[in-house]
Amino acid sequence: MGRLVCLFVTCFIALSVHATGNDTALQLVKEKHLPGNYKDFYADNFGNVFLVSLNNQVKKLNQQFDSAGVFNDIRRYGDIYKLDVTNPLKILVYYRDFTTIVILDRFLNVRNTIDLRNAGIMQAKAVAQSYDNNYWVFDELNGKIKKVDDNGTVLLESPDLRILFAYEYNPQYITDTDGALYLYDTKKGWTIFDYYGAFKKRVDVTGWKDVSVNRNVLRGLDSCCLQNYNVATFAQQQVPAGAALLNAVKIQQQLNRFFVLNNQGLFLYSTK
Repeated sequence: MGRLVCLFVTCFIALSVHATGNDTALQLVKEKHLPGNYKDFYADNFGNVFLVSLNNQVKKLNQQFDSAGVFNDIRRYGDIYKLDVTNPLKILVYYRDFTTIVILDRFLNVRNTIDLRNAGIMQAKAVAQSYDNNYWVFDELNGKIKKVDDNGTVLLESPDLRILFAYEYNPQYITDTDGALYLYDTKKGWTIFDYYGAFKKRVDVTGWKDVSVNRNVLRGLDSCCLQNYNVATFAQQQVPAGAALLNAVKIQQQLNRFFVLNNQGLFLYSTK
């Protein structure tokens, strides 16, 4: 796995230098296309894809885009806001309207339900799995990062970030990776915390979408380019993205492949 991650970083940096130097868009080759109308998708580290339909059905596809499972409980909690598929044995489904987390197994059977309102969390967008099988939640009403267990008990919380930063910080994204906690607010940028909720670093890059983190590299897409910022070296690189990525509803990169969702369905591209 470590070798794969290193390969990913090497490939991405090589692509960045080449594209920036020639001022040409990233060259993509279409590998697969799954027609249909979908509102969201998530790809895990094994190449499985989780498609969210317009009526909130979740369908799991394997690497060949064949069906590998379906979650059909579409009416109980309203619209699906996000999934976290970082743990292939434990799929997190978050319903923002009801502030409720539903945990599925790898076959998409329900294993647990956590009503965050019972923990006093009434409003949250940023939710993610933690390295120790608990859950990170950013509580918007009191400006705190909270860790919650399977019973909905708050295990720890950060200071109020509104006091820490002296401005309102309202992240849309949170992830637990590389031994740290990363949050992203499209208007304020990245913040990095340790596992005890202590602030470590801020990176003031804004306006990115489809963000992710891999081996200390912050990644995202802005209005023209794929962006990556190395937290350790402070190096920022960009690759002109091209129409296939810029016009997408959502993109996700894995190694030298891009999953792309648009109004024609889900596409899988590789780089030339």
